[in-house]
Order: sequence, then structure tokens, then C-alpha cells
Amino acid sequence: MTTDTLARISAIGPYFAVSCGPRTDAPDFSPLTDLYGDQAALEAYVTAVGKRLGTGQQRVAASTLHIGTAARLWSVALAATVLTGEVPDLAPQRLWWRTATSGPIDLWLPEMISVSRGDDLPGALYESIVVRNLRPLDEAMRRYFGLSPKVLQGNVTSALMGAVRTLNRRAPHAPHPPLPLATALLEREPLASAGTLTVHPLAYRRHNCCLYYRVPGAGYCDECVLERGECTPSSTENPRNNSATM
Repeated sequence: MTTDTLARISAIGPYFAVSCGPRTDAPDFSPLTDLYGDQAALEAYVTAVGKRLGTGQQRVAASTLHIGTAARLWSVALAATVLTGEVPDLAPQRLWWRTATSGPIDLWLPEMISVSRGDDLPGALYESIVVRNLRPLDEAMRRYFGLSPKVLQGNVTSALMGAVRTLNRRAPHAPHPPLPLATALLEREPLASAGTLTVHPLAYRRHNCCLYYRVPGAGYCDECVLERGECTPSSTENPRNNSATM
């Protein structure tokens, strides 16, 4: 992928931004494998998120970090795919992270390369994001913070649909529209059981709750199962649109 493509992806919004270049340009970054596998690092980041949120409830902070990280991964991967027709290689040993002082997690790649192109873009996206990244992150979230599989799966699908909505608004003429890709992804388990997608008008209602309503002063998200009434189009561009909390 070209430098111009990376610039276009990053310009879409903060969830899509990814630094790229030589190692000297990436101080304080570590591979995502460290975040998934290092309990101390993950607990420290969850604690930092809890302080930003103003809550001492570790599960709430952990869920917020989880959905923000999922949103970052989906955003970068989906944007690259819809713009180029190629799924980027975001293997956790290649994709590096560091704690952001505000906003979503910082990401850096030594270079952006593709792992797949062609007909099965949803399959390649599922393998890259769900299998290689979110499964180990989910396992850590279950083990260390007691988050249920249903909450985690709902976070993953909410993050995916947040990326779709943003791309629909900010890259409306992309050669590979994001909604068909997301629809195909949402037909795969365990994502299929996490919520209900409505295409006309575009809306998503998850079958579970991300726990964000427990943050002081927060309410329910538009797509939350606890929000009463019909499933309506979400006004947010990414889950937990207050990016300073992630």
C-alpha cells in the first residue's frame, strides 16, 4: 500500500490513524502481543482508562478499553480494504501500540502490507481481526477482568458498525463499500449472535450491554439492549464517541 493510501486512511479520523515508518519513529511502542499477553500491562492500561472515565469499576474500564481497541483495529483494516480491495496485515506481532494520553490507543506499523486480495475479503478480515487479534484480547479480558463472552462479542460488532458508519460518511465513494463487507462478517459466529443489523435504514441493536452506562453521568448507547424502543440509526461514528475516555 502506498504512502498516499495510508495518509487517506489516517485522515478519516482518530480511530483510523496509524503511524508507519522505521523503528526510530516509534518510541515507547510495543507489539500488540505484549498487550494481549502481559497481565501487568493490560491492568495498567485498564486502570488508566478508569481514571479518565472517573470510575473505579474495573470491568467498566476494561470493557471500554476493549471496545476502543476493537474499533481501532476494525477502522484501520476496513478502511484499507474499502479503499484498495486488499486486507492489510495487522498481525499482532507486527502492529505496535502504546498508551495514549487521551483518545484511542496509538498504533504503529513498520510498513503496511497486504495479506489478501480478491473475492473473500470478509474471510480475510475475519481472520486478521477476529481470529488473530480479538480472540487473544478477549481471552485476556475474560481471564483478568471477568468480562462475559456476550459483552465482548457485542463490543466487537459495535466497533465494526462504528467503522462502517464513519466510512459511509467520510469515504462514500470507496470502490469496495463497507456495508456488504460488514454484513458478511456479521453472518459469522460468534458475531451473528451478538446483535441485529437493519440495513434500511442502517441501524444495529446489540443483544448485550457494554457497561458504559455505569460511568458517572453516562447514559445508554443508541444500540444498547437496555435502551428501550425501536432500533434507530446511531448518531455516533464509533462506539463510545467520547474518544478521550479510551
